[in-house]
Amino acid sequence: MPNLIVTFIQTELVWEDIQANLEMLDKKFEAIENPTDLILLPEMFSTGFSMRPVGLAETMQGSAVSWMMKKAADKSADIAGSLMIEEEGHYFNRLIWAKPDGRMLTYDKKHLFRMSGEEKEYTAGNHLLTVELKGWRIRPFICYDLRFPAWMRNSGSPYDLAIVIANWPASREIHWQTLLRARAIENQSYVIGVNRVGVDGNQVEYNGYSCVIDYQGNVHFQEVKHDHTQTASLSLSTLRNYRKTFPVLMDRDTELDQLFHESDEIF
Repeated sequence: MPNLIVTFIQTELVWEDIQANLEMLDKKFEAIENPTDLILLPEMFSTGFSMRPVGLAETMQGSAVSWMMKKAADKSADIAGSLMIEEEGHYFNRLIWAKPDGRMLTYDKKHLFRMSGEEKEYTAGNHLLTVELKGWRIRPFICYDLRFPAWMRNSGSPYDLAIVIANWPASREIHWQTLLRARAIENQSYVIGVNRVGVDGNQVEYNGYSCVIDYQGNVHFQEVKHDHTQTASLSLSTLRNYRKTFPVLMDRDTELDQLFHESDEIF
């Protein structure tokens, strides 16, 4: 079973400036020289975590989505990150999963961060997304979703890798580190957390702590405070062997599985 090669970009974002962020990320993409299967970007990577979607949100035909599709084709890699999206009069914090063959998948953030008023500006999603890539099942989540273990529960179509893209502030970085490890251990899954760095337009500070965590909660990589692009190689055979030798998921509460299976879209 081939390893999955994943690259993630931890970066400072230009506040509410889509074009500036795309130009900045162009340079970071140019610096990715080795082949990779999947490239991950932070939450709201084209604007920062702004509560001003009016005038900033783009449609699914907008410049940021088009940029993602072009980069996926150029790099021959899947690309995932979230954007402000306007659709039928509603605004979404939407993860776009762009594939090099031109296909596009989406996941709308389920849990909206009420402490910043996100639920007043955006519409919550209600469906999980599972993406199949090179024999792996991958499930993406966005920031505040991390605090809700039932939503991240490894049931329905079990996943091998959970991705959490975020704008997670430095003031609660211990929560970020602890919850990512907990989700990896309880779901017997790899977890990759992708956060930003710097200070946003609301003077909120971000220290990154983007990381790769294995199914036992071991942190294989973690980057603090600096712009950084990291590539990791993940082993599916090792994960499956661990699940066989320590089969915790066999004893999960299966009566809950159907609930989440019904909201799980697999592509």
